Amino acid sequence: MEENTAPGQRRRDGLQPRDVRRVQPGTGAQESGDSAQKESLMMELSRLVQEEVKASSWWELRGKDCTILGLAFVALPLGFVLLRSPAPLLLLMGALLLGACHSVITMKGTHLSSHSVLSRSPLLNRLWAVFFIEVCGAFSADAAVQGHVKFHHAHTNVIGLGDSSLWKVPSLSRGVYLFIAPLAVPVITPLVALGHLRGRPFLSCLRTVLLISLGLCSHLWILLHFCGFSFLSGLCCMFLTRSIFSLPYIHVNIFQHIGLSMFSPEQRPKRILQMTHGVLNLPRNPLLDWTFGHSLISCHIEHHLFPSLSDNMCLKVQPVVRGFLKQKSLPYQQDSYLSRLRLFFHQYRELMVLAPPITELVGIQ
Repeated sequence: MEENTAPGQRRRDGLQPRDVRRVQPGTGAQESGDSAQKESLMMELSRLVQEEVKASSWWELRGKDCTILGLAFVALPLGFVLLRSPAPLLLLMGALLLGACHSVITMKGTHLSSHSVLSRSPLLNRLWAVFFIEVCGAFSADAAVQGHVKFHHAHTNVIGLGDSSLWKVPSLSRGVYLFIAPLAVPVITPLVALGHLRGRPFLSCLRTVLLISLGLCSHLWILLHFCGFSFLSGLCCMFLTRSIFSLPYIHVNIFQHIGLSMFSPEQRPKRILQMTHGVLNLPRNPLLDWTFGHSLISCHIEHHLFPSLSDNMCLKVQPVVRGFLKQKSLPYQQDSYLSRLRLFFHQYRELMVLAPPITELVGIQ
């Protein structure tokens, strides 16, 4: 596999070829040695990353990301004040500001809190996860942690487990899926959250319903009683501000995994191979890096290798990870946002409708 190139670019049909390489006949002891080598590579990389972590200050570990989240909350009142203005330009500025703040809080905040990054205290991390995911994000904290951390990260690109199939809607056309359907995310999210309540303890379900309702109703109440909107216009404004970044949100979630190497549960590779072949980085983008976080945009490989690191720390260790992988002849996959968008638009059927082929990483050292 070529370095710095998205696998989907290597074939016109957008499919990942079966990556099978011939190996010289060897003994079982040789195969065991290869397996141990893969483990030692991950251990060696972990040691290098831990050295960076130990040498980092609180500001680098958590402070910078907490400050970004804090600034988003501080800017919220200004957005609501601008929405009180009769001037169309100020109204637009207020809506854009609220949309940006909402994205930082519900995308960056929910992602970091689901990984327990915001504090060293398990209790505080749990409280932050419930607050960001349920009150702000209108989703179930338990379902988010279960689906994202325990399945997607543990089984990245393993078919039937963490293969990102929940993002696929084969019944939709490519134009509708890529450019229209994502706008419905603010409406779909709480409905999906309610569906995840089946089989969960009553008190957990009650908490989720009450906190999601609190978040939605308080947002609408401010628009009605502080900004002066009517009920219908308030609903429209709430929908608009919550959907501004829905398009890139859906795009990012599919661009960085779908179309890359896929593995079977029975023959999954070692962790370092699984993550380097099944994860892709997008280039630095000030807007998306700020609202989504580096770990979801430009440092996604680092995030999947070390999911307990904050956005800022993923960015800090990126040169270490990239240099190590290239030194060991492992892929470090990168592609641009527009390039991935063109690929998914032209190869939508192969990537989003048909079942993906399984990649066999045989003989890769």
